[in-house]
Amino acid sequence: MGSWRAVLLQCLALAALVGIVTFAAPADARLWVLACGAAALAFFLGVTASRHRQIKRLAQEIDEVLHSGRAIDFSNCREGDVAVLSNELAKMVAQLARTNQLLEHERNALADALADISHQIRTPLTAAALMVPMIERAEGAEERKRLGRELESLLDRMAWLIVSLLKIAKVDAGAIQVSREEVPVADLVRQAAQPLATALDLHGVRLEVDVPNDVAFEGDGRWSAEALENIIKNCMEHTPAGGAVIVSAREDALSTSVTVRDTGAGIAAEDLPHIFERFYRGERADDAQTAGFGIGLALAQALISVQGGTLSAANGPEGGALFQIAFPKTVV
Repeated sequence: MGSWRAVLLQCLALAALVGIVTFAAPADARLWVLACGAAALAFFLGVTASRHRQIKRLAQEIDEVLHSGRAIDFSNCREGDVAVLSNELAKMVAQLARTNQLLEHERNALADALADISHQIRTPLTAAALMVPMIERAEGAEERKRLGRELESLLDRMAWLIVSLLKIAKVDAGAIQVSREEVPVADLVRQAAQPLATALDLHGVRLEVDVPNDVAFEGDGRWSAEALENIIKNCMEHTPAGGAVIVSAREDALSTSVTVRDTGAGIAAEDLPHIFERFYRGERADDAQTAGFGIGLALAQALISVQGGTLSAANGPEGGALFQIAFPKTVV
């Protein structure tokens, strides 16, 4: 209503102007001036009415987008400034549609992740709950001590799972802080292998390192070490006693690559496409292989990807699993 009041005031002002010009014109030209003024006033009213109809239609279409979610075509406007407004509204609607699809995808992904987390945590929690009465009923200090160590190990695994899931969630949310610095690969391997020294001894698996001291890459040393630790740990768990995990590195003009391979049975063909999926542990996994939660390699890939690197998996030409990390060099 307010817009039409403004149009009415404009028409009155234009009519008053036409009247003043007509009155001031010579007597023989007044009729011509009045006709031109009337024509101009009629043209103004026609253009204004057309514009208001288009704006009203745009308002109705926007209302339909907001309340019914319909996809509206804003391409029917012909007039210049209204066409510009229509084009901008079309961009806004398209962006809102993409955002809505992204939110729907993230909502579904969150629901799936929560279901997976609930399932993964429920099993060790149930096992821990069952072990408590077993410890209470155990005969002798040695039996209670053994069960206590098993419970402690189970709780440690649960803590590792929760921390890993939180790290992946931070990567997914883009909340992880990544630094860019020169990282010597030899130092990276030492940092990654240090927490696994005891586990390697217990498994009877050797760690062989073939990394020149001058090989380096640009990235985050702390997160890269954690990713490499998870890869070495995975290889160790799938290598029989007496075997080895071999870490090597090379550098060329395009990238720095770190390769981790083991002397185990390798990765089954049906498992290769899913090897980095969260909670995936393989279709042919036996008891020894199901010790993990299927989250270590997913976390490793997330930590490498957030730095702009890539992590791939394959079977080595001589057998065993082979993982390759590649950090591309920045070209200036």
